[in-house]
Amino acid sequence: MAVESSEIQRGEYLPRVADGLLTQALQSSGAVQIKGPKWCGKTATAERQSASQVFMQDPDRSATLLALADTKPSLILRGEEPRLIDEWQMAPQLWDAVRFAIDRGRGRGRFILTGSATPQQEPAHSGVGRIARLTMRTMSLFESQESTGVVSLGELFDGNHDVSGFSDFDIENTAFALCRGGWPEAVVESRVNVALRMAADYVEELLDSDINRMDGIKRNKTWMRLIMRSYARNISSQASQSTIAADMQGEPPSEGTLSDYLDALSRACVTEDLPAWNPRLRSKTAVRTSPTRHFSDPSIACAVLHATPEKLLNDFETFGLLFESMCIRDLRVYADALGGDVFHYRDKTGLESDAVIGLHDGRWALIEVKLGEKQVDIAAAHLKKLADRIDQDHEGRPSFLMVLTATAGVMIDFDPKGYLVDRLCNAETEEEVYDLTFGSEEWKLLDAGLISRFDGNHRMLEKARAAGPGLEKERGRRRYSVMGSAETSPVCFRLPVIDS
Repeated sequence: MAVESSEIQRGEYLPRVADGLLTQALQSSGAVQIKGPKWCGKTATAERQSASQVFMQDPDRSATLLALADTKPSLILRGEEPRLIDEWQMAPQLWDAVRFAIDRGRGRGRFILTGSATPQQEPAHSGVGRIARLTMRTMSLFESQESTGVVSLGELFDGNHDVSGFSDFDIENTAFALCRGGWPEAVVESRVNVALRMAADYVEELLDSDINRMDGIKRNKTWMRLIMRSYARNISSQASQSTIAADMQGEPPSEGTLSDYLDALSRACVTEDLPAWNPRLRSKTAVRTSPTRHFSDPSIACAVLHATPEKLLNDFETFGLLFESMCIRDLRVYADALGGDVFHYRDKTGLESDAVIGLHDGRWALIEVKLGEKQVDIAAAHLKKLADRIDQDHEGRPSFLMVLTATAGVMIDFDPKGYLVDRLCNAETEEEVYDLTFGSEEWKLLDAGLISRFDGNHRMLEKARAAGPGLEKERGRRRYSVMGSAETSPVCFRLPVIDS
């Protein structure tokens, strides 16, 4: 594996997108609930903005705190504010106690509630207007400092499509990041084997205790493992519950039992399905409403499938589905920062978009995910066709259309000479650089898929070196992984350059 050990120091806090969202929520609401999978960093993020803390899972105090929550929960709320109550769902009555305290005492930014599970029984009061809700996920590639972040989704929505950048994050690194996941402890772990083990440890802890502790219901560990494995095999698809059951080994549980187990995984923030987008269309076409299946982090799927980076590099079908799931995770993180949501679209004709980002102000964008670059042109054509099918008089024009890849650095509907003239501002240099790149035999072979990008870049760079240091420098400038284009044309981006 061509993966370097992390240079990040253990114990170092890496900034999260949720930091700013939490600050805003504390300024506008009496309390903030942070929900997300266990080990995703909720407590560390909340601690940085809290003045006092109480940990409901503290083995030395848990029994006392639970008894106190039953008798006089207001005592747990006493402390300097904002007061963090970690794993509050262990005593669901604390929710109503917090709501009541806010009503009585007024003020904003008083409490932070963190939890990795949703109680089976909902609190008596919703907390609307008093308790803001914030979803926190595992670390995106930008948060783990593996994405350059030179491409801003916010700027794309604002109409800035003239963006470019380069990332050395290659396909081997992508496979490693998938299997390691976005768990903060794994991200900062310098020992590769240890980092790769953490997702498997998460699964085992979940199966051994967490899934049962959540609501006190003991579930069959073997069934739960098989369900998770089937879920992983159907990741990034709209597989029905019956399909998941049929994919299980041996005799599957009853429909009711399977439904309960899937619900438990969702409430434990282990799975996070992607809902369907239902826009107004120009013509009557049935839109599929089934959600797309995803784990909260793609490494969970890797763990239950026993997938390693090496195995993924030899199984590009599975790799592609898992890569799509990682893209969805990252896009969700960035969409949160923009005040938006992520959906998927698929209609009965088979026309689809792996991700649709819809901002709360009505702006939207279509995104197709492709692991490599061979299907970029086809994906771009599908996005154009889908955009034309949307009733834009009602929905508005798309802010952008994007093909998101792991390896490609290409443009759609691209005028290479115009691009070079605009950037080099020298006709003679432009012609020379064009001959070395877009006009070269190597580019034709690369575009036809007859040689790899590595080989193509290597050959062109060698020619540039032979032509002289000046052209080599220009050739270096020409190496890109991201390009923007006109609004009407899809743009192709690599995941490791994206940020909110």
